[in-house]
Amino acid sequence: MKFAFSAALGLAMIAAAWGMPALAQDQVTNYTTTSAFADVAADLEDAIVNRGYVVDYRGLIGDMLKRTAADVGSSVPLYKDAEFFQFCSAVASRAAMEADIENIAFCPYVLFVYEPEAAPGSVTVGFRRLPDGSGRDEVNVLLDEIAREAAGQ
Repeated sequence: MKFAFSAALGLAMIAAAWGMPALAQDQVTNYTTTSAFADVAADLEDAIVNRGYVVDYRGLIGDMLKRTAADVGSSVPLYKDAEFFQFCSAVASRAAMEADIENIAFCPYVLFVYEPEAAPGSVTVGFRRLPDGSGRDEVNVLLDEIAREAAGQ
């Protein structure tokens, strides 16, 4: 265990020294708007549904964080509101998995929307990008189109 931690730390330090992102670092794409949170969340859901997809799950992450703050010993308000939307695309998923069967790891797809407590009136919508290549690029294009539409861009 100690060796694995030391090796991971060493790789992260080498990556940082060479100006490379850490190996486990995710890339997030997001867009900001001044539209009301409820409108952006509705637009995000519409952008998914109007493409023929079904929202499998709508996570009320902001509510959960508010509800559990005291339970974890925190009083730091993070979001005025925050949600995520989970869905899958039979077409995009099949194409990605036919390109590389291990792309199953990236399904379902998730987009998020939030309004920070520290910046009321500024709403962010986005997604975590899938690694480039092997059928995943098309999924990133799809997620980007949906996020842009919801943000009005």
